[in-house]
Amino acid sequence: MTRTLISVIKTPLTTGPMAVRGFPWLIAGQFTSSIGDMCFAIALPWLVLSSDGGPVLLGSVLACYGISRAAATPLGGILTDRFGARPIMMAADLARFVLTAALGVVAYTVTPSFPVLAPITLLLGVCSGLFVPASFALLPSLLPGEDLTAGNSMSSVVTRLGSLLGPALGGVLISAVGPGPALFVDAGTFLVSAATLLALNLPPTTANAEEDGEDQAVTFRTVLLQGRFLQIVLVAAVIGNLVYIGASEVALPTLAHRDFGAGGYGTLLAGLSAGLIVGALLARVRVRRLRPAYLLVILVLIMGVSVALVPFAGGLIGATACITVFSVANGWSGITIMTMVQLWSPRHLLARVMSVMLLAMSGTFPISVALTGWGVERFGVTAFFPIAGCAMALAILWATAQPAFRDVEHGDRYKGTRETVA
Repeated sequence: MTRTLISVIKTPLTTGPMAVRGFPWLIAGQFTSSIGDMCFAIALPWLVLSSDGGPVLLGSVLACYGISRAAATPLGGILTDRFGARPIMMAADLARFVLTAALGVVAYTVTPSFPVLAPITLLLGVCSGLFVPASFALLPSLLPGEDLTAGNSMSSVVTRLGSLLGPALGGVLISAVGPGPALFVDAGTFLVSAATLLALNLPPTTANAEEDGEDQAVTFRTVLLQGRFLQIVLVAAVIGNLVYIGASEVALPTLAHRDFGAGGYGTLLAGLSAGLIVGALLARVRVRRLRPAYLLVILVLIMGVSVALVPFAGGLIGATACITVFSVANGWSGITIMTMVQLWSPRHLLARVMSVMLLAMSGTFPISVALTGWGVERFGVTAFFPIAGCAMALAILWATAQPAFRDVEHGDRYKGTRETVA
């Protein structure tokens, strides 16, 4: 694996996606935007808590953001398919620039309260919900199919790196000058992201669809009802994320609090983040003579075994090793399945398909954390990890038992039948 990873890192930057006009600008914008997002994730809580707002106000404000983001995600898919990814992303970025700057003004002028913060964070959530499905639909319109996996890999890597640097930048800014300047910096990142979108040279979507021989009369409802491949992926994604979110957000910190302390928890999270970056890099490797479904079986079984062993791996070092292995496989498998769905989806419905995928992944958050909290309380945190590992394994084995999933090759497209492969 080490030799393969080194070869991926040494891949010339003038080949593949980097040779496509506009792609370097796109990932530069994603990197900047991800730094700003994570800076915001620290600045907003500090703004609320430093003004004696308390955890109730913080929770209420964040709930406004989360609910509006989830509600706006399907709308983002519809608008993107109608007007194109770039206009929606630029509009969302410009709106977030104004709204985040408004939060910066609030930090200097008034005492933060729910009537002041709720409308702003609610609109920020709407903008984020519009932006995300558009961002997943943009790459397939910019890159040729053979470069899409590598493009998704590079996009994921820069986003993860930005997510690592963002909290550090936010912490330094807040410690030095307070949350207001951090919010203004975050606002600036949205302007940078919007500017990079202007540099893209996108081919007309309708022309691409005609070249691919797509039936423009196919509706989203038809794809949902007849796209057996998509149905299987959605079910597996719901099961997998019910387990993953609960494990990372509830079970892992509970285990760390019991056995490793705050420093140990930070070490576990570092392994989680590092593993996702390595997995994203490895996703660029094309495993020949192996169908994508079988590659996913291997990766998800690795995830299941490694997460099941976390409490039994012999302390912090062993647990971190298990979490890191799990995260590598998770990052690799996530990009593999996302690229398969992007290539499979009809071009004129891509954003709506991606919005459903995103809801299947992130929409399980409240259910997952609630169920995991109950399960950990009822059965103990040690028992949760083997249960989670078994659930992951069963989900991928069930999916692979379905011909519509098992027989799909990389690049197969929706053709309007229940089998949905070319």
